[in-house]
Amino acid sequence: QVQLVESGGGLVQAGGSLRLSCAASGRTSSSDSMGWFRQAPGKEREPVAAINWNSSTNYADSVKGRFTISRDNAKSTVYLQMNSLKPEDTAVYYCAAARSFIATMDLQRYAYWGQGTQVTVSS
Repeated sequence: QVQLVESGGGLVQAGGSLRLSCAASGRTSSSDSMGWFRQAPGKEREPVAAINWNSSTNYADSVKGRFTISRDNAKSTVYLQMNSLKPEDTAVYYCAAARSFIATMDLQRYAYWGQGTQVTVSS
């Protein structure tokens, strides 16, 4: 099993920044792909960003140029730096792990999920 714990969420004004962290433990592997997803009230969970073992990345069009995903394998931690935040970025953000060599944005490929952290952007 893999356990994922997110942190770093909070309330921020539009235009501000937040950095989310996701600490992994248990049967983790540096070859796993890691992803960030988000779910706003009344909406389906959607992919935000993903990173593979080699730090290749993928981003949703809505966050390109504003968000950056990175990972520190020595610390078993993945990060999501979020800049120029908008009210529409408000959601619960989830970290997930996939046994995949590619930075997949396919939610179905992710077997392990964190409990989520709330991000609220005020206008």
